Amino acid sequence: MELAESVYRITQQNAFSRDFALCDQLRRAVISIPSNIAEGDERGSNREAVYFFNVAKGSAAEVITQLHLAYRIGYIDLATLNQKENLAEKIRASLKNLIRSRNTDP
Repeated sequence: MELAESVYRITQQNAFSRDFALCDQLRRAVISIPSNIAEGDERGSNREAVYFFNVAKGSAAEVITQLHLAYRIGYIDLATLNQKENLAEKIRASLKNLIRSRNTDP
């Protein structure tokens, strides 16, 4: 949730908030991460859970890409990019481990 909250805060700032397409896409992607983790965790089978965890992992990659674009067009600075990217990478690594553990359980 930390990443989602922080992305919401930066997308409320100046030019970023006026770029509806990028702002909306980034917000949707970042919201998708905890939402799909929660949905996967509530599923009855590992197969279903892994599906949602993979969607969340893909959304984290999408967030990273969109943050790089935001940096390149001057909406965020390098420090902000690095901080948010590090959070997203930690989430991706955790999801990778979670997926691996769920794939090996009966």
